[in-house]
Amino acid sequence: MTTETVVRPRPATEEGSPPEQRRGAGLPALGFLAPFLVLYLALIIGPTIYGLVMSFFDTSLVKPGLSTFAGFGNYAEALQSPDFWSSLWHTVWFTILTTPPLIVLAFVFALLADRARRGRWFFRLAFFAPYILPSAVVALVWMFLYTPGLGLLEAGLLKLGITAPNWLGDPLWAMPSLALTTIWWTLGFNFVLYLAGMQDIPRDLYEASAMDGASPWQQIRKITIPMLGRTTTLVAVLQVIASLKVFDQMYLMTQGGPNFATRSILEYVYDEAFTNFRVGYAAAVSMLFFLIVLVVSAVWFALVRRQEKEV
Repeated sequence: MTTETVVRPRPATEEGSPPEQRRGAGLPALGFLAPFLVLYLALIIGPTIYGLVMSFFDTSLVKPGLSTFAGFGNYAEALQSPDFWSSLWHTVWFTILTTPPLIVLAFVFALLADRARRGRWFFRLAFFAPYILPSAVVALVWMFLYTPGLGLLEAGLLKLGITAPNWLGDPLWAMPSLALTTIWWTLGFNFVLYLAGMQDIPRDLYEASAMDGASPWQQIRKITIPMLGRTTTLVAVLQVIASLKVFDQMYLMTQGGPNFATRSILEYVYDEAFTNFRVGYAAAVSMLFFLIVLVVSAVWFALVRRQEKEV
C-alpha cells in the first residue's frame, strides 16, 4: 500500500510573483491617482513655482509678461515696509486671540459631550453645525449682531446696564470681535477631533481608576489629558496655521479697518496684487509668509517625532 503525497500549489503572492507582475501592480492605482495629480500639478505646484519666479520680477497686472528683473529687491522692500510688519503683527495677534480658546473650549465641550448619556448626537450637531456655514453667511450674521443701535449684542448689554462698544468700528475692539466670530464659527472642527480622540481611550482605564478611588478630575488629569497628547499637538498646529491664514472674515466684515487695524498678511497681499497691481511684490510677501507657515509645520513635526520616541 502506497501513500501518495499531494502537493497543492501555493497561492500566488506579491513576493512570489514574477518581476513583470510586480512592476505592473501599481498601474491601476496610478490610473486612479492621475486626475488628482494632474489637477494638483496644474493648480497647486504650477502656480507656486510661477509665484516664486514672479517674486524676483517687478511683475504688474497692467504690463504684459514678467517685466524687469528685481532680484531680491521685492523681499528687501517687504522686510523694510511698516505695512508688512503691521499686517504680520495683526495676523499674529489674531492667532493669539483665537488659538488658546479654540483648544481649551473644544476640549471642554468634547469632554462634556463624551460623558453625556443622552442626546450625544445633538451636542455633536450643535457644535459642528456652524463650521459648515460659508464665510459670507457667518460674516452677515455677526455683522448684524455687531451693528450699533440694532445689533442683538448691544440690546442684550443695555438690558444689563452695560454700554456696548463699537464692535467693528473701534480699533481696540475690532480684532477681539473678529476673534469671537471665528471662535464660534470654527470651534466644531477641533471639537470633533477631540471627541474622536476621547472615544479611542479604553474605558477600562477609567473603570480601573474609579475602583482605585480616583475622582473625575483626577481621571481627566491623569488619563484623558495625557492620552490626548498627540491630538492636542495636532489641534494646536492646525489651529495656528488656520489662524495665520485668516482672510475671509476680516475682508468681509471690516475690509482691514478701521484704519487698517485688522488687515491680515493675506489681505495685505491681496491689496498689493489687485489694488496696487504689484503682483511681483505681492508674490514676494506670499513667499515670506509661506516660510513662516513652513517653520510652524516643522515645529509640529519635531513635536510629533519626540512624542513617538517617548512612546
